[in-house]
Parts: sequence; structure tokens; C-alpha cells
Amino acid sequence: MSAPEHHTDVAADEVTRIHPRSVLGRLPRYAAGKPPEAIEGLASFKLSSNENPLPPLPAVLEAIAGQTAVNRYPDPMTTTLRAELGAFLAVPSEDIVTGAGSLGALNQILAAFAGQNDFDAPDEVIYPWRSFEAYPICVGLAGAMSVQVPLLPDSAHDLDAMAAAITDRTRVILLCTPNNPTGPALTEPEVRNFIDRVPRNVVIVLDEAYVEFVRKPDAVEGLQLYRDYHNVIVLRTFSKAHGLAGLRVGYSISQPVLTQHLRVSATPFAVSQIAEHAAVTSLRHIDEVRERVQSIVDERTRVVSGLRKLGWRIPEAEGNFIWLALGEDTPEFAALAEQQALSVRAFGVEGIRVSIGEPEANSRFLELCAGYTKGPGTS
Repeated sequence: MSAPEHHTDVAADEVTRIHPRSVLGRLPRYAAGKPPEAIEGLASFKLSSNENPLPPLPAVLEAIAGQTAVNRYPDPMTTTLRAELGAFLAVPSEDIVTGAGSLGALNQILAAFAGQNDFDAPDEVIYPWRSFEAYPICVGLAGAMSVQVPLLPDSAHDLDAMAAAITDRTRVILLCTPNNPTGPALTEPEVRNFIDRVPRNVVIVLDEAYVEFVRKPDAVEGLQLYRDYHNVIVLRTFSKAHGLAGLRVGYSISQPVLTQHLRVSATPFAVSQIAEHAAVTSLRHIDEVRERVQSIVDERTRVVSGLRKLGWRIPEAEGNFIWLALGEDTPEFAALAEQQALSVRAFGVEGIRVSIGEPEANSRFLELCAGYTKGPGTS
């Protein structure tokens, strides 16, 4: 069989006439966490993507192994999962809209509430920065304009500045708690105070992708805010605590005044039947999930304590990761980690996010830090 022909007969000037939307040239590229380098004599560990280092529960693996009807489309309403979630969270299942991970659910929110309207200037979406690196991409692709509000010196949201940034074009505000990649979680009183300053026609999204790892006593409870405010949407995922990142199951929770629109913008068949079955099974074994989450929290406590004993200054850590504000030393530290078969997530010359991984990986990371003389707060 001959090799396929390339379309070399297309004139160069014809090719140059094809242009993507202009916004693509202005958007950052999403940089997924890199896998670790193979170093002889060392086990490699990926600490760059905030993944759960543990595989799904045995019951989950057993349950999805028998799923064979992948020639059929999944239930577009994910009825079983929403019913299970509704019972688990004590919310009406009608208030839940699923998506392909929390990122997919976020895209559905932006598609419904923020973008380029007929003959008008683009809507504005306010969010903290630095925060989840997909935010500017999602907002830009939706046709809206990003309004990035710098974090406070302690790496937490500057809610006063975010409130001051609201204009008559603001349609959506994103709150990431705990904030990825820096770690601090918002408190209930400060978020309620913030919401009271936001016009009721502006949608407020609480991105709680890491909520299961939060141990802060006065941390905000998104579910209570959703019950109390019609313009609040809670965003959650099965990727982190449940260890189902590869199956892409996320969801949003909001009152009917919002879900009626989210169902229109929802991507059909976004959650496969295998993913739905895995999520349902994991929820039915929630005690085992919580035990695993606590083991990760315990490791996080050990890493944070170890760093502080070394004199390192790090922000509050409420997710399954920590933030090292290394500034100009970021590339150097990332390279040293790579030499130790550890992949970490470097953000330019701002800092490094390190996921909490296997105990051996965490210990090796602490050993690396113990020999590094430029840690935040040590100079």
C-alpha cells in the first residue's frame, strides 16, 4: 500500500488565508505537569500535576473492569451519578450539572454566562492571579475578557481588590479555594462579606477542586453558600480526592435559576459510562476515600513541618500541594529536582508547586530542600 500523499499542491498564498480567531494569539498555552526524568538508581516520582498518588479504590477498579458497553452513548444526564451525589451532599439532584472534570464544568459555566454578546464589548471575568493556569485560556476562548487581580503577599485572594474591580461588564467572578497553585483557603466570613458587595446579577464560582483536603477550621463551605445565594455556583471534581483524574468527572452545584442555563451549555455525553460508574462506586466507598485523603493530608503536614524547620517560608497549604515562592531561582530548583528524579511544576520565575506524593518522594524532596540554600525566607 502506498504512503498517503501530502497536499503539496495547495498554493502557499491560499494557506495563509486561513487564520484562527485572533484571541488564540493572545492566550497562554496550558502547560501540563511533565513526567519525571529516569535517573539510574532512583525511583522516579511525578509531583507536577497535583494527582492523587494512589490508584482508584480496588472496588472502583473491579466495578469498571466489567464495563463493556462502550459502543453505546452514555446517559447524557448522568442520572445515576447525580442521584448519588444529591443524596451524598444533601442537595437536589436537579441542582447538579456534570462535566468532563471541573474544567469541563467551568467551561460550561463560562459558555452560559460570559462571552462576546451581540454588538457589545466583551463580558469581564474577574479572578485572582496567580491561580489555576487554565482560567485565562477558558475565559479567552469563551470570548470574555480576563480581569486578573494580584494575590496578597501571603498568596491569598485580595477580595477587597476583586470587589473594587467589578464593573457593569462583570459577569462572572472565580474564587479558587484552596488556591491552586499557592495553597491558602478562603474563610467563610470573608467570602460572605465579599458576596454581599457583589451585584446579584454577577455569577460567583467557588472552585473547590481540592475541598476534601482542607482542614482550616473556618474555611468557606461552598454548599452552604449555594443554599444561601442564588448567584453562587460550587465547582468540584473526582480527579483529586477520588483518584479519577484520567476519567474526567466533575460537576457544578447551583440553584435552578442557574442550572436551567447550564443544561443548555453542557457538553453532551461529556461523562462516559465508565467514568460515571467509577464515580458512583467511589462515592459508595467514601470512608475508604476519606482514609486515603487523610493519609495525604498527614504527608502534607510532614512536608510543611519539615520545610518550616529548615527555615523555609511557605504559604498556608490546604490542597494536596505546596508552593515555593522561589522567584528567579525557580528554574534552578526545578533542574535540581529533575536530577533527583522528581518532576515539579515550575511557573516561570514566580515559583514552584510541588504535589504531595508517595512518602518516599516527599522525603527525597525534603532532602533536596535541606541542601538548598536559597529557599524562601532563608536568605
